[in-house]
Amino acid sequence: MSRQDWFDRPDERTGEPGLRFECTMCGNCCTGPTGYVMFTPDEAGAMAARLGVSQRVFHQRYTRDTPEGRSLREVKTEFGYDCVFLDRSAVPGKAVCSLYSDRPLQCRTWPFWKENLHTERDWRKAARTCPGINNGPTHTPELIRLTRDRIET
Repeated sequence: MSRQDWFDRPDERTGEPGLRFECTMCGNCCTGPTGYVMFTPDEAGAMAARLGVSQRVFHQRYTRDTPEGRSLREVKTEFGYDCVFLDRSAVPGKAVCSLYSDRPLQCRTWPFWKENLHTERDWRKAARTCPGINNGPTHTPELIRLTRDRIET
């Protein structure tokens, strides 16, 4: 028997169960108040390789210690604290990850984080800062649960 979550209900526009999301490349999920972008050693290796640096250099230049472990650094901008890899100049009017294909799982699973999926109210709260939420294709409840359960939040 499958687990029932609030997002099993049909979407108002499509009639399909699940949630709609499509990234708009606004960068809002990569900026704001200071926070943590956690990553695994394998992810650090992939990011270092993408940058053409050793893992030691990667850790020195692009990460910082936090109470939770190593996190990607942030850069203070007019938008808040941007992830060090958020690029606001490569695509005019958009904010893109310069390491997109090698970004950490924490980034890959947005917006299907546990904290955004506890209740419909939590989802609506996340939608206030993410214009991609409730837009685009409908993601099935099964995919949402699989994505949500991939990381600890």
